[in-house]
Amino acid sequence: MLKRTEGAAGSEGFRGWRKTGGEAALAEVHKSVVVPGKPGLKRLLAFLGPGYLVAVGYMDPGNWATSLAGGSRFGYALLFVALLSNFMAILLQALCARLGIGTGRDLAQACRDAYHPALAFPLWLLAEAAICATDLAEVIGTAIGLNLLLGIPLEIGVLLTAADVFLVLGLQNLGFRYVEAMIIALLGVIAICFGLQIAMARPDWPAVLGGFAPSTEILTNPDMLYLALGIIGATVMPHNLYLHSAIVQTRAYGEDVASRRSAISYATFDSTLALMFALVINASILVLAAAAFYDTGHTTIAELGEAHTLLAPLLGSAIAPTLFAVALIACGFNSTVTATLAGQAVMEGFLSIRLKPWVRRLITRLIAIVPAAAVTLTYGESGTAKLLILSQVILSLQLPFAVVPLVLFTADRAKMGPFVAPRWLSITSGIVAVIIIALNVKLLSDFIL
Repeated sequence: MLKRTEGAAGSEGFRGWRKTGGEAALAEVHKSVVVPGKPGLKRLLAFLGPGYLVAVGYMDPGNWATSLAGGSRFGYALLFVALLSNFMAILLQALCARLGIGTGRDLAQACRDAYHPALAFPLWLLAEAAICATDLAEVIGTAIGLNLLLGIPLEIGVLLTAADVFLVLGLQNLGFRYVEAMIIALLGVIAICFGLQIAMARPDWPAVLGGFAPSTEILTNPDMLYLALGIIGATVMPHNLYLHSAIVQTRAYGEDVASRRSAISYATFDSTLALMFALVINASILVLAAAAFYDTGHTTIAELGEAHTLLAPLLGSAIAPTLFAVALIACGFNSTVTATLAGQAVMEGFLSIRLKPWVRRLITRLIAIVPAAAVTLTYGESGTAKLLILSQVILSLQLPFAVVPLVLFTADRAKMGPFVAPRWLSITSGIVAVIIIALNVKLLSDFIL
């Protein structure tokens, strides 16, 4: 890996890393997407795609649970949290693109190379815990969607989510762009479904705009803070940081400094554009919940099945529940695909384990399916909302252990060389990390007291 990057950042750019070996991130698709050499629209289009895989994190079923609960209970007030989370995500994903392209390492590889195994191994365990929490929400959410739309029992729906392992493998064999195309197409389906539902709900638009303004109640109300942290955990997801730093390396950009600077700029534009689109979808979930439930006096909606049942009488349209279920399935399927890829990057990056792609993906999928199946068999549909929200809070609590190394790595000139993050970006990202840690401390103190 170090030999491959010589002549670009030079030995100076990597003197802060230990030589631990290991293959490239997601080796089977590494540098597989051709990038035109000349600047212009074709080069820009070649870089568009990874950001939308990251943006999927905004729309996973765990996010639905927190947004439904937040919108039905507090109206539009938590839209500010969605906006804040979006800006946090834009900054952090920009650092991921810089790390992956500038050093040729994803975040998991960087942690393995920079830290002693006594520290790197706990970080790997925490990353796996975050992916388990992510997959738990996505597997259960997809199973609920299949149950609502097709009547498939939850237990069978959970098992059906294992099929994405082989679908992703098949698409990657055709080319990584096919994976990206499938994700973007499903995002389009989600956007259409929510657009139609919001048109039916007819929200109070002045109140929607007011919801984007900050409120001190978010900090003083423990219940609102709990849901706010859940939204942050569902949006700025730890596995997205590992995923993005790996999949930006699927582009065959040049190895010289100028080519990689250009690649960083294009990749940052891609992720920023995708996350702005995702903000619209993410906010739409909360707006729909506020307009359909809070404005009509149904302030305790959190279960996905309950929301599905009430949409038809409240919105006066029989198609609304179908749109809700279709969007939920699309969200869940998209999220399981990206979480599976993130699980592969984390396992390979931290442990440098070389397995056949289908074996790696099956292992990461089973890590999620086994607990999800156990929970579903034990509780059924009842209580799934609490489990989904709890999974998002777990993600928020794990965030600092991914964010802090990312900020430190990209601010270190010894590790980044000429691709070190600008001072303003490092300072702003550091503030984001402090905010996340402070919110987590507040949450834990409220829980204990």
